Amino acid sequence: MKRPAVVIACGALIVTLAMGVRQTFGLFLPDMSAALDIGRGTFGLALALQNLLFGLVQPFVGAIADRHGAGRVVAFGAILYALGLIGAAMASSALGLHITFGVIVGMAQSATTFVVVLGAVGRVVPEAQRSLAFGIVTAGGSLGQFLIVPASQMLLGNFGYQIALMVLAGFVAVAVALSFGVAGKPQPAQSDQPLGNALAEAASNRSFQLLTAGFFVCGFHIAFIATHFPAYLADKGLGAAIGATVLALVGLFNIFGSYIFGLWGDHAPKKLLLSGLYAARGLVIVVYLLLPVSTVSSLVFAAAMGFLWLGTVPLTSGLIGQIFGVRYLSMLYGIVFLSHQVGSFFGAWMAGVLYDITGNYDAAWGASIALAVIATLLHLPIRAVPVARLQPA
Repeated sequence: MKRPAVVIACGALIVTLAMGVRQTFGLFLPDMSAALDIGRGTFGLALALQNLLFGLVQPFVGAIADRHGAGRVVAFGAILYALGLIGAAMASSALGLHITFGVIVGMAQSATTFVVVLGAVGRVVPEAQRSLAFGIVTAGGSLGQFLIVPASQMLLGNFGYQIALMVLAGFVAVAVALSFGVAGKPQPAQSDQPLGNALAEAASNRSFQLLTAGFFVCGFHIAFIATHFPAYLADKGLGAAIGATVLALVGLFNIFGSYIFGLWGDHAPKKLLLSGLYAARGLVIVVYLLLPVSTVSSLVFAAAMGFLWLGTVPLTSGLIGQIFGVRYLSMLYGIVFLSHQVGSFFGAWMAGVLYDITGNYDAAWGASIALAVIATLLHLPIRAVPVARLQPA
């Protein structure tokens, strides 16, 4: 068995590369839309497909990793990820962009990010240290955003989008070597509760339904801002460089936000923290839109949204474990995560379509505020108590 430190370090670096590259794609919207002569809605659809495939494929990829080990899955995913980026650089039409940037990259991300990597880490780390280990790996995604987004903007400015995408493909390919650090065939787990019963139990549980609906909103917010905020700032005359800066700042403050909300979740009701988090998102958006758009206001907005960015993850997954136990936590969280990615689909695509129709992002900002209010209310009725199950005789 590999040393836990090796698995954690390799897992964190894999997530740093995969998620860091993923957060750069909004920077490519202006240049690629102009080069391919497509609208922002068409470009947004490529990223929407990517987000949707990212969620749809995860349950199947997780099952393969559970059976054959994370190493092979990560290696295959990294190769597919790199090929998708190279294909996007060479695409000459909307269809080519949708196949490469959308379908191929989306499927590859599901094999190189949290579900697969955290499974490998969880198998080698003692239970008492597992949350800390998960936190280190999760922080890798934010660290990657903080480091890789500015590098991507520099590559875009100096060499153009095609060279930038190929360099990013090289970054992702490094994960093939790192995959050896998370390799190893897992041991099958035992449980008295059949899988079908666990699925039926969750599907009929109102709190699970509310969590699933609420996570849709999280996905919408994140995909809309990550995909369209740099272009929004460019439309306001702030230049291209500010887009990379705000996305990097989101990543930096998300490191702190994810840790702090996870810490608070051990001491306060998670459902109230989630309601407060979504309410805070809506308030931050309202205040930002009421103020004149400037470099300072945009940087403050990015820092505030970054703090609220993925604080939903430890709280949502924690509630699932609290209600249903940990036996099927990955599977149930995967279902909720699929709702997140459906929200991401609409956040990336619908905002672009609305822009193409109206010439601005006003409707998308309005939808973001309304969804924040809905999510705030959805989490209040959640009952964070373990489900009652009949014990075997």
